[in-house]
Amino acid sequence: MRVYVPLTLSGLASVHGAGEIGPGPLTAYAVTPGLREWYVSDDIEELEYAALNRAAAASLRLIAGKPDELRRRVVVALDVPDGAVAADPDHILDASSLGEVRLADAVPLSKAAAVHVDADDAEKDVAAAAAALGAADLGDDDAQFTVDGAEDHELLWFGIQEIPGLIA
Repeated sequence: MRVYVPLTLSGLASVHGAGEIGPGPLTAYAVTPGLREWYVSDDIEELEYAALNRAAAASLRLIAGKPDELRRRVVVALDVPDGAVAADPDHILDASSLGEVRLADAVPLSKAAAVHVDADDAEKDVAAAAAALGAADLGDDDAQFTVDGAEDHELLWFGIQEIPGLIA
């Protein structure tokens, strides 16, 4: 199963140094029955893209909680056995956690298929989105518009061998 783990750039540096993503439990995003129903598509590539975007939104939340963090969203795509993934039963009906899954244990970085990271030109919009996230959560439409502005930036694809250049 392909899962998408939200990180920050400093988190990616830690993962690279440790050689694994962990410790568990880890929150990730995947194509779940709830995500399928919400997205209303049978196209696996579209569904995986939706899961990737859910992870990017979670990365934004991680960034918002770290004022000194570089303002670039990071998502690591991992291939794990189906049995390693469990849907979160406490949040299954919560729309904000569609596609959310748990990995009980750490996952070797060698299981990563790719790393997705914002381009440099996204930093301004990601910074604004991180600052507006709290107000958006409280229902402020202008703040939500700012948060949505970060989603206008596509995450770039990198091979895992490119991680040292990303964290340098």
